[in-house]
Amino acid sequence: MATIKPFCAVRPRQDIAARVAALPYDVYNRAEAKIETKREPLSFLCIDRAETQLGDDIDTYDPQVYKKAASLMKKRIDDNTFVQDATPCYYVYELTMDGRSQTGVVGVASIDDYISGTIKKHENTRADKEVDRINHVDALSAQTGPIFLAYRGRDDIRQVLDSVKKTQALYDFTSPDGITHRVWAMREDKDISAIQSAFEDTDSVYIADGHHRCASAVKVGIKRREEHPSYTGNEEFNYFLSVLFADDELMIMDYNRVVKDLGGHSEKEILDELSKLGTVEEKNGAYRPERKGCVGVYIDGRWYAFCFDKGIIPDDPVAGLDVSVLQDRVLTPLFGIGDPRTDSRIDFVGGIRGLGELERRVETDCKIAFAMYPTSIGELFAVADAGLLMPPKSTWFEPKLRSGLFIHEFER
Repeated sequence: MATIKPFCAVRPRQDIAARVAALPYDVYNRAEAKIETKREPLSFLCIDRAETQLGDDIDTYDPQVYKKAASLMKKRIDDNTFVQDATPCYYVYELTMDGRSQTGVVGVASIDDYISGTIKKHENTRADKEVDRINHVDALSAQTGPIFLAYRGRDDIRQVLDSVKKTQALYDFTSPDGITHRVWAMREDKDISAIQSAFEDTDSVYIADGHHRCASAVKVGIKRREEHPSYTGNEEFNYFLSVLFADDELMIMDYNRVVKDLGGHSEKEILDELSKLGTVEEKNGAYRPERKGCVGVYIDGRWYAFCFDKGIIPDDPVAGLDVSVLQDRVLTPLFGIGDPRTDSRIDFVGGIRGLGELERRVETDCKIAFAMYPTSIGELFAVADAGLLMPPKSTWFEPKLRSGLFIHEFER
């Protein structure tokens, strides 16, 4: 049983929503974020990354940054950049990329469901990365970046969403990266009741993207409970901002690997070692794996299709992932990369950048690239259902949800 509630969103005025909507805070480094906020002064990135509004001598995580974020948020509410709906509702959020659409329910999820495991995770979080968003959420008394949740698709939810999408949209715009964003408010009591009941009948929902944002929001909620020992459970700090998508509408892209040296081996030795683990076939041009168990290898200016022998792929939800097999059978024994989270010799390239980016990296600062077959949503669910964790950088979801379109305020 998942508790997903409607809420009164703080959201941008219709005429400026396209200017406010911003990619997640963590897709930019500081220099990139500063350039983006100069390009678009209304971008929500000004609040999500408030160091862009301060001098370069101010550390990204200085307390001044979070105070600045809170003051900017207040200013934009006061000047009616943002408005707030008077009554709780769900929102319907459709994103279209390259002709493919996915439609989510925007609501607030229960921190108790996260604590109990009804909301399931598939990767660990790092305390140092959590601290930044804890400070940000705490300073604003609001969650500004929605958590990307997934559920097993249901016809009853789909029918309600399709009905709401026939009404007048609140927002309809195309962002600079070519993604079309459309938003509707779900205000009819019967629709709200149907959605709430459907999720109450759902055993589990899954964090697809935003593990650190989710963990941070939950920790702030727990902190507020400690500050309000007589809390009832109905306060807004008991919930966190989420967008929930049906699994059959989602696209996971490849998350590829590049390595900066060959671990003391020659190119021929690497290929010979790979051939002991499966088949290696040189390709005429860039190679994108066509099935699970196959990897594209770019080395010395040439592409190869490398497919593991089936007998070496474990029947285990984690160890059997392509990224795990590559790590355990190739990256660790051949390249000496024991922990990909900390080894500076390996880097990760999201599939949205294309195979050309892998070639560029090998031709500049790396020696070999591995193009992966995407992890499936079914594999993600299987890992989470087993209470296990995926290796780092296993999934890359596109399109990315925008920050600033929905803000969930709660009690101070």
